[in-house]
Amino acid sequence: MDCAVEEGEIRRALAPIAGIEGLRFDLGQRTLSLAAAPPVLEAALAAIRSMGFDPQPLAGAAAAPTPHGHHGHHGHAGEGLPRLLASLLCALAAEALAFIPAAAGPGSQFLQLAEMGLAAAAIALAGFDTYKKGFYALRAGRLNINALMAVAVTGAFLIGQWPEAAMVMALYAIAELIEARAVDRARNAIKSLLAMAPEDAEVRQADGSWARHLTASVAVGARVRIRPGERIPLDGVILAGISAIDQAPVTGESLPVDKGPGDEVYAGTINQAAALEFRVTAAASDSTLARIIHAVEEAQASRAPTQRFVDRFAAIYTPAVFGLALAVALLTPWLMGWGWLQALYKALVLLVIACPCALVISTPVTLVSGLAAAARRGILIKGGVYLEQARLLKVVALDKTGTVTQGQPVLVEFAPVAAGADRAQLARLALALASRSDHPVSLAIARGLAAECAQPAEVHDFAAAAGRGVQGAVDGLPLVLANHRWIEERGQCSAALEAGLALHERAGRTVAMLADARGVLAICAVADTIKPASRQAVAELKSLGITPVMLTGDNLTTAQVIAAQAGITELRANLLPEHKLAAIRELQQRFGPTAMVGDGINDAPALAQSDIGFAMGAAGTHTAMEAADVVVMNDELGRLPEAVRLSRRTRGVLLQNIALALGIKTAFLLAALFGSATMWMAVFADMGASLLVVFNGLRLLRGK
Repeated sequence: MDCAVEEGEIRRALAPIAGIEGLRFDLGQRTLSLAAAPPVLEAALAAIRSMGFDPQPLAGAAAAPTPHGHHGHHGHAGEGLPRLLASLLCALAAEALAFIPAAAGPGSQFLQLAEMGLAAAAIALAGFDTYKKGFYALRAGRLNINALMAVAVTGAFLIGQWPEAAMVMALYAIAELIEARAVDRARNAIKSLLAMAPEDAEVRQADGSWARHLTASVAVGARVRIRPGERIPLDGVILAGISAIDQAPVTGESLPVDKGPGDEVYAGTINQAAALEFRVTAAASDSTLARIIHAVEEAQASRAPTQRFVDRFAAIYTPAVFGLALAVALLTPWLMGWGWLQALYKALVLLVIACPCALVISTPVTLVSGLAAAARRGILIKGGVYLEQARLLKVVALDKTGTVTQGQPVLVEFAPVAAGADRAQLARLALALASRSDHPVSLAIARGLAAECAQPAEVHDFAAAAGRGVQGAVDGLPLVLANHRWIEERGQCSAALEAGLALHERAGRTVAMLADARGVLAICAVADTIKPASRQAVAELKSLGITPVMLTGDNLTTAQVIAAQAGITELRANLLPEHKLAAIRELQQRFGPTAMVGDGINDAPALAQSDIGFAMGAAGTHTAMEAADVVVMNDELGRLPEAVRLSRRTRGVLLQNIALALGIKTAFLLAALFGSATMWMAVFADMGASLLVVFNGLRLLRGK
């Protein structure tokens, strides 16, 4: 079971059975999950077996089902190939005998018997699976490819077209094998990431020694060591060491990222520079890499709009062409004066052409390729419907903090107030106070000044004043690191200082001032800076005809500064979560299809309301990522226009595939009716179209 047609057949067979509580298909894994009481389960399995399938229970959650090729033929690389090659040789030998001039006598009869025997052997070698499934399909009144091929080949053999019947079955089986391997390539593209996570990890033991264990058995909280050049086996937080990490397999980032204690690392990424020790934060089955693969597999099981249309069309198309073939066989001898054998032969050709495989397979292969291509770039799309709909977006609403900006304040300016003041000494004093506080502004100041000061001074009598700042004695000197309000309360604001503070505030900066009893000594300006790629991403969105709008809970002044830096002209500030939700609804009414991009819990309602929700995965909350339809693993805003371009490219390939499948079928249907199309041509029309759409869909796996 590995295509939508067979899934539909199984669904119809199980529909009359009462008591099935759950039914879930995973065509990529070729598994079916059934929830039912034992008697009902046995009835369901009997119904599946009656269709020619052979359901095998999985031994456990980790068991891997044996893959089979498309429509019952083998999908392993090389499995069944010797048998198919033997079939092809027999068919070629039958064709060669057919070209020997006919002669009277026993010799002629021997050649005919040999020709028929070789053809029968070719059909038996290549067509066992096809006949088996075709028999069950016909018995159930279903017209699938196996039923059509079984009828067509049997009919051709009975009217004396032995070599052609043999060649048709051999070529069909070989083409199915090629197609199965190509389809598996699309389905397994994302699963190749699994090989990037090592099978074992070096884990610290209770006695302090180190030993290697399978990653599946490593517990959360364990301490793991990784050497330079090795792949990281599990998700974790660095405890010791500083190194550059190549995160391309998970986030799609092209350049390594420097990481140290406190930073997260992901399974499957590569440690490049130095040894690291980290604490495991997720089991192997729940790593970021495993969740990506699971999400893509879930997405493969969903039905995109084009796929639903194609499935409905194919359900009508096949019976219609079968009826046409029957009419050709029965009516054309009376209406057009054809011979009965000629009419029957043309009808059989129509049956071979009638298979909707190329049409049915064109959409899932293309969508799976698109989903895999996106995942390789660090864009996790949770369904084919979102991959298709991204091309329709008219507006993108952007949260500010963590989406357009870094999401972490940094010290952008440290300036002594008095001319000629000792900057290094003032930085040392400010660092001493800032390093004792866990307030985000203090942390930003401490990070910014740490590079200037080798050793911070000691602080005595340290205390925090809520909503104002911190104070303490450094080198015996009472100091405060205070906000604007506290400095005003202390009576230390001057006109010149107020003018300077106004400039910082208009730039969207938060200011803290170092002061002693006599006055302000230095100004620390902190701001959440724009991401380097945000302006380029906004420009790309505009070039795609998409309007960017900023939605933020921050104040209007800061929002205007960041929006101007990013090139965004429309913004809404001071928004609570319910206001963001209302803004998304208003944008949908005003523009049309709307996307929301965010990373926080406060963005979750807007993400859920939008037509497509994009969550920033690296810094985003689990709530935001659950509510979103697309997760950007590396937080780069540039992934948005990439997703839109991929969506438009996927749509183009889908339309190309549908046009190819229907165009080739139509041309050969007309040739079969009014020209001299043979069964050979019919096989090339059917399987050739299938291979064309498969390989065209696989093009999405290449390039950006």
